[in-house]
Amino acid sequence: MKNIDFNKVGIVLRPDSPQLKGEFLKVQETLNKYNIEIFLEKNSAQMISLEGFEFDEMCSKSGFLITIGGDGTLISTARKSLQYDIPILGIHAGRLGFLSDVSIDEFDGFFQQMKNGKFRIDERAVLETTLNKGEKEEKRYAFNDVVLTRSSVPQMIHIETLVDSKPFNTYYGDGVIVSTPTGSTAYNLSAGGPVMFPLTNVFALTPICPHSLTQRPVVLPGKYPIEMKTSSEKALVIFDGQDMVELGLGESIDIKLATKMVSLIHKEDFNYFEILKNKLNWGD
Repeated sequence: MKNIDFNKVGIVLRPDSPQLKGEFLKVQETLNKYNIEIFLEKNSAQMISLEGFEFDEMCSKSGFLITIGGDGTLISTARKSLQYDIPILGIHAGRLGFLSDVSIDEFDGFFQQMKNGKFRIDERAVLETTLNKGEKEEKRYAFNDVVLTRSSVPQMIHIETLVDSKPFNTYYGDGVIVSTPTGSTAYNLSAGGPVMFPLTNVFALTPICPHSLTQRPVVLPGKYPIEMKTSSEKALVIFDGQDMVELGLGESIDIKLATKMVSLIHKEDFNYFEILKNKLNWGD
């Protein structure tokens, strides 16, 4: 388990949710009991009329991060903080999430456990992408998924796909989802893709409404890089459902598992299968 500096913490709140000020103050009260130095992210701070720090400055000063909101807030924070290699604790302000498993009311007790070493760290895979746009290359990351989809509603899209530099498939339909194990319970699941255990080193290619019954989701080992490009029209590339860029004809995107991983702080008894069962209403 990596050493964590619990004396300095950065906090990010769900955007456009000023009602979370009460939840932040509860977390702040607990942290103040232990003389923990708090760095509240600037946009979160402005939302609740407080002073804050730019995201990068917050990360550089913090030993770990706390997100307050839901899985979406944690996903966005994980993607943006990846280069800093900082563990993240997700606190859910409402329903239990797949990633944010500690509630506001549980935080005080759980933080005491954390200080005593009673917690676990899960390492989650991240997608590293390189957009090849002419002579320009642009690198981006995704914690859940990268989606290539059509830019025009009336038309379907052809996506030529290479795996390990070898021709693999041409997807024809509404697009393709490239999902990490963590993201397998998001858009991938809705599109009929497989649920993958979150600590595995694999990713899935799942076609979206394919124009062929023979097109099926495929799980690939993480060591294989893939390359995708469109042969018919422009495409939209969407990262974690939050950021979007356009991919033109003749342009391509390389996707692989990043060498860096996201470290999530969980309770010692965190049970992914139990959360899966509860969220998907499996069993009796």
